[in-house]
Amino acid sequence: MSQPVEDAIFRLLEGKAPGKSISPEEVAKAVEPERWSRLFGHVRTTAINLAREGRIEITRHNKPVDPENFKGVYRLRLPISGDQ
Repeated sequence: MSQPVEDAIFRLLEGKAPGKSISPEEVAKAVEPERWSRLFGHVRTTAINLAREGRIEITRHNKPVDPENFKGVYRLRLPISGDQ
């Protein structure tokens, strides 16, 4: 299940301006429009793995968070150079 989720993340981010983000809900709906809510766990797991690899950033309040330690509402974006 992670490959369709990963593909959806990058497809959605491809259309965004630099620094703009997407929600996990957008990703889930892109993969499974009818039963998207059941995919939230897969989206989170895939996002954490991609963030560990440095391929995306997980953000809260538009600031990158540690993929190993975050809670609550989050968004996904491509890395921004100079962000710490």
